[in-house]
Amino acid sequence: MLVGLTYDLRADYLAEGYGEEETAEFDSPGTIQALDDALRALGHRTARIGNLHRLVERLAQGERWDLVFNIAEGLNGMGREAQVPAVLDGYGIAYTFSDPMVMGLTLHKGLTKRVVRDAGVATADFAVVESEADIDAIRLPFPLFAKPVAEGTGKGVTPASRIADREALSGVCRELLRRFDQPVLVETYLPGREFTVGLVGSGARAESIGALEVILKDNAEPGVYSYINKEQCEERVIYRLVDDAPAREAAAVALRAWRVLGCRDAGRIDLRADAAGRVNFIEVNPLAGLHPTHSDLPILWQKAGRDYADLIRRIVESAARRIGKSRVRPPERRIAAA
Repeated sequence: MLVGLTYDLRADYLAEGYGEEETAEFDSPGTIQALDDALRALGHRTARIGNLHRLVERLAQGERWDLVFNIAEGLNGMGREAQVPAVLDGYGIAYTFSDPMVMGLTLHKGLTKRVVRDAGVATADFAVVESEADIDAIRLPFPLFAKPVAEGTGKGVTPASRIADREALSGVCRELLRRFDQPVLVETYLPGREFTVGLVGSGARAESIGALEVILKDNAEPGVYSYINKEQCEERVIYRLVDDAPAREAAAVALRAWRVLGCRDAGRIDLRADAAGRVNFIEVNPLAGLHPTHSDLPILWQKAGRDYADLIRRIVESAARRIGKSRVRPPERRIAAA
């Protein structure tokens, strides 16, 4: 099978003048090489496409692929993770991971929490701050936690994100609104254990592959799985594969949320326990990082005793079931009545 690879290389955007934090979700050459090697080891041919603009150019030139392995995060707009899937849908080309509707929904943490909450999945009470005028209307009990509504990789999350009083709430929200030019999610702070659960498959075939507990080292930024802690996870974070009762609860909650949201192929869901020990949904990553040693999903997979190529195989097999099901059909020929 000919598999195209779509991705955003961090180095390309840094060379254009974008900053370290702006490009935090983009990939390194090592990730692309690892994916390419794994796909070839599985017997596939590969074609490195690149980002959205390169994809559009190559489609216009007439190139096609049996499947596109898509890890392109996108750069602009609240629907940036949906852009490559939407283009591929338009051309009837199958691809890995979730469709544009799911990608657009799940990038917005507030909308995602509304959907899972309505489905009965436990998640902390929250409010979405669209503008400074919304801050005074928040009536949630302190402590609270604030972060940008549509960022990943811990962007905008620092120790200041844990908020103890109304003065701090106003200051943090105003700063996040200014820095990220998007709404702010404010939710009840969850003080318990933190887990990230890996999932593979789609719908009824989806399954949890285990739960990692996120444990901050003494040299980590305290109390939060922040941008800095994630960027320097090898030095600041311990990832422990756990299988006790709370971890199994986390896996069950994650699997239910994954199916409710309609996520596909593979990804992660982050969860944390409240003061009573009940595990709550935090957010979903339907386009999880795939660096073999730096990204949470491959770390989890390999701690469970499986190799990286096997993870890529499971993703491809899940996506391959959709090949041919969304091909663009030619319009019906209309015959004028005699």
